[in-house]
Amino acid sequence: MYIIRQNDDFPPIEYAGEDGLLAIGGDLSLKRLTTAYQRGIFPWYDASQPTLWWSPDPRMVLFPEKLKVSKSMKQVLKKGNFRVTYNEAFAEVLQNCASIDRKGQSGTWLVREMIDAYIGLHQLGMAISIEVWEENELVGGLYGIYLREKQVFCGESMFAKKSNASKFGFIQMVKNLQAEGVKLIDCQVYTKHLASLGAEEISRGKFLKYLE
Repeated sequence: MYIIRQNDDFPPIEYAGEDGLLAIGGDLSLKRLTTAYQRGIFPWYDASQPTLWWSPDPRMVLFPEKLKVSKSMKQVLKKGNFRVTYNEAFAEVLQNCASIDRKGQSGTWLVREMIDAYIGLHQLGMAISIEVWEENELVGGLYGIYLREKQVFCGESMFAKKSNASKFGFIQMVKNLQAEGVKLIDCQVYTKHLASLGAEEISRGKFLKYLE
């Protein structure tokens, strides 16, 4: 684990601990965040912690062509009760991701400085949001970092106020990104929810090859 100051570069990825923690400190400048995602590094911490930078091994990813859509979700998609938009309510999606209650979590990692930083990346066209609406109500959504030149999308967080809303948005997003030529969707760490959608763990080394 390395402590970095504002102008320090990140240490080599290989120096990350077994839990994936690479460095502590630094800032959330647009330059640093851009560098981080291009190198397979992401920030993740809560209000009680300093800025923490991670690069886990293995890495949870989804190859778009391996997306799994259950029979029940196929029915949800057919019903058309939800509609999806892109980048129409980016800040609102972040606020919902930050405030939604999550099982096993007492707080949020989306602290104010983090939200401001991602809004800055959104203004640069790097961070995008997917909104899920039921009539005129925002009922789900997700956001992430789109490395277009690498054909990689780095998913960050999602939320749902209605059953299947975030899953609906995720499936539609994956199909859209696949049509745009995206080769890999970074899901960061394992969850049963992501695994049920077809995501899998690969080595960090294999993941980093997609960013070369």
